[in-house]
Amino acid sequence: MHTNLHYKLGLSFLFGIGPKKAALLISKLGSPEAVFSADLKQLHQSTGISMAVISQINRTRALEIADKQLEYIAKNDITIHFYLDINYPRRLKQCDDAPLILYSKGHFDPNPSRTIAIVGTRSATEYGRGLCEELVKELAGNDIQVVSGMAFGIDICAHQLCLKLGIQTVGVLGHGLDRLYPRQHKRIAELMLDHGGLLTEFIPGTEPDRENFPMRNRIVAGMTDATIVIESKNTGGSLITAELANDYHRDVFAYPGNIGQIHSEGCNTLIRTNKAHLLANGAQFLKEMGWQNSVQGTAVVQKKCFGDLEEEELRICEFLDGSPGEHIDVICVGVKQPVSRLNVLLFQLEMKGIVKEFPGKRYSLN
Repeated sequence: MHTNLHYKLGLSFLFGIGPKKAALLISKLGSPEAVFSADLKQLHQSTGISMAVISQINRTRALEIADKQLEYIAKNDITIHFYLDINYPRRLKQCDDAPLILYSKGHFDPNPSRTIAIVGTRSATEYGRGLCEELVKELAGNDIQVVSGMAFGIDICAHQLCLKLGIQTVGVLGHGLDRLYPRQHKRIAELMLDHGGLLTEFIPGTEPDRENFPMRNRIVAGMTDATIVIESKNTGGSLITAELANDYHRDVFAYPGNIGQIHSEGCNTLIRTNKAHLLANGAQFLKEMGWQNSVQGTAVVQKKCFGDLEEEELRICEFLDGSPGEHIDVICVGVKQPVSRLNVLLFQLEMKGIVKEFPGKRYSLN
């Protein structure tokens, strides 16, 4: 007997179907289960995906793989984050290349009010470690989650400092949750499960192959409000993360370093080419983000008054309430409306000044 979770996970194992095609299938057919129950001709006619692709998706095999994965996931206390579910990082959902499924262990908020990435060179200097310590100390008490990649150098320095100062920290991995790379960080990872957690898009059994880490970096950049680079060569993962954060229209900050110092070249280049704000200290970062002098839990949230709306319009507003923006396909599934009708309703809400549209068919409340 297959559950909805089987179908959600099974979507990620359909041959030739990536996240974008999977989202298209769901938006047209209404649910993950419908993707598996509809005949192949219907899949083609509903989505426009070629029969050459549709005929090879092998839904039976996809569900068999999902069955095996769910057995392991249940036994090892792993959480699944499906892109339409409330526990999926909403910031990452805004990115066109976001994965369909994420896997995690630990206890962390996938949608905190404030979250940043701290990244840098694997061979951190005393200067870099000092900058990291000053920054993380300044972040303490400001309700900020810190995300990094569990690598040697700046990454692990940031994770350790967060554990020491009681800051929730999340490590994004370039492999499955059944292993840890590098192995030397196993103890820190274990401690993080109680004060944050581990997150990955890779199924258990996935090795830490070289090509996985640029994919890992897009999650680090995509799930955070800002990326801070502390020491970086002119090439490497930190610069990839910074470039991705810029592509996602997120804030990027970099600490400058001495001219000619190899571990400062990347940061200096980011600043010189206007791809990062020059950062001097943690207090400046909080001021730039408008996060200074914050007290956790004191914010007063005022419920939006939507006025006299039709029931269908109200359902859309309630779905968008609290979200920075959702793609029309996500809204379509969330409010159970066909795209044709949803376009009309969204236009009506725009005319009333309640909803605004962003590039890429994304919508949020005004």
